[in-house]
Amino acid sequence: MEHYGQLQRKVSHMWDLVVTQAREQLRASKHRRKGDRLVITWQEQTYWLVNRPPPGVPSVLEQGPEQGSHSAKRELRTKDSGFYRQEIECIRKALSRARVKSSICLEAYLKFSDQYKPHDPIMSGCLPSNPWITDDDAYWIMNAPSVAMPTRLRVERWAFSFWELLGDSMGRTHFLEFLGKEFSAENLCFWEACEELRHGAQAQLSHRVDAVYQQFLAPGAARWVNVDSRTMELTLGGLRQPHRYVLDLAQMHIYMLMKKDSYPRFLKSDLYRGLLADALVPPETRRRVFPFMWKPRHSNPSPALLPTSVELASGKSAIIPDDDGGSQEV
Repeated sequence: MEHYGQLQRKVSHMWDLVVTQAREQLRASKHRRKGDRLVITWQEQTYWLVNRPPPGVPSVLEQGPEQGSHSAKRELRTKDSGFYRQEIECIRKALSRARVKSSICLEAYLKFSDQYKPHDPIMSGCLPSNPWITDDDAYWIMNAPSVAMPTRLRVERWAFSFWELLGDSMGRTHFLEFLGKEFSAENLCFWEACEELRHGAQAQLSHRVDAVYQQFLAPGAARWVNVDSRTMELTLGGLRQPHRYVLDLAQMHIYMLMKKDSYPRFLKSDLYRGLLADALVPPETRRRVFPFMWKPRHSNPSPALLPTSVELASGKSAIIPDDDGGSQEV
């Protein structure tokens, strides 16, 4: 009953505050212009979109009596010595953890920004042109998922990280070609099969899990992959009740194997160097910080047509172009 009374007082106080604020806002809005009223309305909507509690998080008014101060005191009394030993151990680990200086973090951010700046269409512009403002779709055609020859920026991005290579369908194609020369193409095929299993449809999930197991993990499989015994034991235990994440441990093991072993050799191989040398380089254009804000100047339809001496002598006004691309009346 005590908590229920506190809840009623909180609700009444908050409701009175809301009503008072609404009356004052309504009275003040009558003296504002229409544009100001629209700006204030948008600000209020943005505030509530940002400060809205996420789903599943209880607010102050939704907390019941069992979550009050009395339950917290009972919880403190029931904590034993093992709980405090665990707390002390966690605090000791936190104190002994290696810290990174702010200067090192800032240098890493600067290095990351310098690395990705040429690949940012907003900061460096689109080559050969921005298709959104020029109606030229050459940029989209050159950067399609599958093209005859990729651009140099696209090939350079494969060397940033292994995930950048796997995130590009064309990069995976060339990496699969390299793994085929090293007789380890089944590693990438297994990784792609796990990705299809994770993001695929739920229908016939158990059948698809069994197909991946029989093709890559079963003894004597046609495309057997090298997985350690501990990971294989955990994977076999999860196959009793198959789900879409049952092969995550084996997939991560193969991923780290390709990242540490095959990926560095791919970057040093003649295949990647040949792709980098033969990559397409679009023609350079003038780069601007914000190219979408640039507007082309209106050119004079006939710059050679200047006012004649007869028109100037008669006192008639004429429009002549100036050096800045504009015009002036004389």
